[in-house]
Amino acid sequence: MQEVEQFIKKHRLLSSAKTVVVGVSGGPDSLALLHFLWKRSAYYKISVIAASFNHMLRGEESENELKVVEQFCSEREILFEGSRGDVALYQKEHHLSSQTAARTCRYRFFDEVMKRHKADALALAHHGDDQVETMLMRITRGSEGYSLAGIPIKRPFSNGEIIRPFLGITRAQIEQYCKVEKLHPVFDPSNDSEKYVRNRYRKKVLPFLKQENPYVHERFQYLSETISEDETYLIEQTKIAIEKVLITKTEGKIELSVCSFNKMPIPLQKRGITLILNYLYKKIPSSLSSVHKENFRSLLESEQPSGVLHFPSGLFVSRSYDRCSMSFEPIKTKEESIYDFSFELPGFVELPIGSLSAEITENKPVSIRGKDVFVFSKNDVSLPLRVRTRRPGDRMAIAGVGTRKLKDIFIDAKVAQEERKVWPVVEDSSGRIIWLPGLIAAKSDHINHSEQWVVLRFQKNRHDV
Repeated sequence: MQEVEQFIKKHRLLSSAKTVVVGVSGGPDSLALLHFLWKRSAYYKISVIAASFNHMLRGEESENELKVVEQFCSEREILFEGSRGDVALYQKEHHLSSQTAARTCRYRFFDEVMKRHKADALALAHHGDDQVETMLMRITRGSEGYSLAGIPIKRPFSNGEIIRPFLGITRAQIEQYCKVEKLHPVFDPSNDSEKYVRNRYRKKVLPFLKQENPYVHERFQYLSETISEDETYLIEQTKIAIEKVLITKTEGKIELSVCSFNKMPIPLQKRGITLILNYLYKKIPSSLSSVHKENFRSLLESEQPSGVLHFPSGLFVSRSYDRCSMSFEPIKTKEESIYDFSFELPGFVELPIGSLSAEITENKPVSIRGKDVFVFSKNDVSLPLRVRTRRPGDRMAIAGVGTRKLKDIFIDAKVAQEERKVWPVVEDSSGRIIWLPGLIAAKSDHINHSEQWVVLRFQKNRHDV
């Protein structure tokens, strides 16, 4: 375990620690970490406490794992803290995924143990293979910033910090350590189930990478540290730059100069948007995505001098010439009648005249009717969809009619002039108008052989413009 000792020394993981809590499930990784820190406790001058949490998800099997850890600690006179929590109930009450619920309950227990013993560090057994899997998963789903760096070596937690001494070694090295030290870990069968995304990366992607380079975990760890260092520097530069473009900054509202913002380097622009959103939201809504950030940049770069975006949780982004305002209070101006943004599936958006929602289903809805609902196969259109206000000369293809001007459709439907300015127009990525919510849908090819169907719904406000 010389590599682990070098890793600890390089990153100063135990330089100031006196009491270390070790999160232990009973598996090879965490049992090896507990054994290693206990064996080297005199060298590092630390007291070691084992903390084990039974998620109560696998009945007697989970309870047995808790007892295995307790017995392990008893034989070596390691202070043991064990607890149980009904994760399934917590998941149901808080509407979370099983993994998120388990993590929340587990970390809450770790926090309690650290505070009770005034511990300086919580040691967790994430290793180099975990790092590779995590970084690949995040790259694949489109993460950005610090998230791309994967699992941090250390970070603040409770009254101390989380440390991960095993990030520099592999799962195979840990299993070899268990064999040499005659440790007898338990094995969680869920780690073999391919219904979990991580397990699919572990079984299908990681073996290929290791064939190409047996030390791939070291390259990923180096990349992780490089990304973290670069991101720290860029964030500091962004904080300096963003202060120079802000016109006003108050609770719940930001106003900035469009011209000055556009002169910032693009990497700082992207991070600047993130800083602004973090400031305004306090807690970022799960529905906020990179699409919203790109829409924000597009609004500021547009040749159109004005426009409005509607972000999750009622955040309005309004541009009027060189001023861009972000606030939870809509500003009523003529310019704000213009909007144009990508619409995620599934998704929900508030509009000046009402709201649009989108859901995806595997079975074609047969009983849904009405002009306020539009159902289509994902094979019928080019995604992503865009929602915008009308433009001069807009036309759409209508079954049995041919193409018609939107202006004529509005006139026939007796839509008031002021309402026409803010009425949503839904088009696909090719620019084809597919739906005028509440009024009419475009001609469809009716492709019925589809695994997924999209249901769009329009809810018009009772009192509009």
